[in-house]
Amino acid sequence: GIKWLFLLLFAVEHSLTYIYTAFSHPVKLPGIHEFTAMGLLDNRMIDYYDSSVQKKIPKQDWMKERLQPEYWDKGTQSRQSKQQWFKVNIDILINRMRQTSNDTHVLQWMHGCVANEDEHGNIQFKRGMDMYNYDGDDFLAFDDERQVWVAAADAAFPTKRKWDDVTALKDYTKGYLEKECMEWMKTFLKYSTEQEQVLHTAKPPKVFVFATPAKTKDTLVLTCLATGFLPKDIFMEIKRDLEGKSRVLSVDDGLKTSGVRPNDDDTFQRRDHVEILKSDPASYSCRVIHRATKVDVETAWDHRLPDDDATLLIAGGAVAAVVLIVCVAVAIVLLKKKRKYRMFRPISFITV
Repeated sequence: GIKWLFLLLFAVEHSLTYIYTAFSHPVKLPGIHEFTAMGLLDNRMIDYYDSSVQKKIPKQDWMKERLQPEYWDKGTQSRQSKQQWFKVNIDILINRMRQTSNDTHVLQWMHGCVANEDEHGNIQFKRGMDMYNYDGDDFLAFDDERQVWVAAADAAFPTKRKWDDVTALKDYTKGYLEKECMEWMKTFLKYSTEQEQVLHTAKPPKVFVFATPAKTKDTLVLTCLATGFLPKDIFMEIKRDLEGKSRVLSVDDGLKTSGVRPNDDDTFQRRDHVEILKSDPASYSCRVIHRATKVDVETAWDHRLPDDDATLLIAGGAVAAVVLIVCVAVAIVLLKKKRKYRMFRPISFITV
């Protein structure tokens, strides 16, 4: 049970999302278009469309190489149709809310799916996301489990009632999130991983297990660090062994993880850590599996306690990681901003 929970919580997470942004009229600012649409795989842009170019284009080499012209032609037609759909619906919402059309209003939508990948490479659906946002506020969202629309604003209730009555719309939305979106995610992940392995020689992780000072004198922080690996998919666990009884530590033991983070040389790192008693007689080890390089290693902690030199070493490492942490923080802020604008795929041009 504990190992299953660990795998569930610390599995590699993947996402495929599409974000659409439409303004009520052209915004005269550089780089801002009346309508934009973009696809993101694991928060990296893979395709793009805007109302100026009016063409869906690839943003990754593997998208351009692996997907046929027909895919881009149909994608362009779909984006153009959605552009018109958004234009009609912004006008409906402006009238419904008795707003003035002289002001700039924005309707946004994000939909997609999130999945977990276990250490065997199995990718399973975790959740779908399908939400609308109007003028910066949550407007309407689809509850995938109950298969109903949830209104986040008073003005969204007419839309909720209208869309709840369209069974085909709800069936289509659920099917897209749980099946079609997942199929595309797996395809895109396969293409991107294959190209990564062609462009970059897969690199095995270097694994370190060490202790650093904790806040209290009676405890220390035991860390498992894997770094320098490529591609980024990796499995890690910390095990405790006492008198021949071994178990994998979980969040219930206070285990924490950094998740997979980029290094400055295009490789990746991940570190898991847990606070333990200095007097703990148990043995600890770190297991790391990196499928791309066929690495499956278990490294034991040598029970060396932290001293001043070790503290300085870790401090130096922390300083070196400042740039990485800042980059990750910026990425998280951008992601949160994107998540604020969660939105739904229009079907048969059903208006709000």
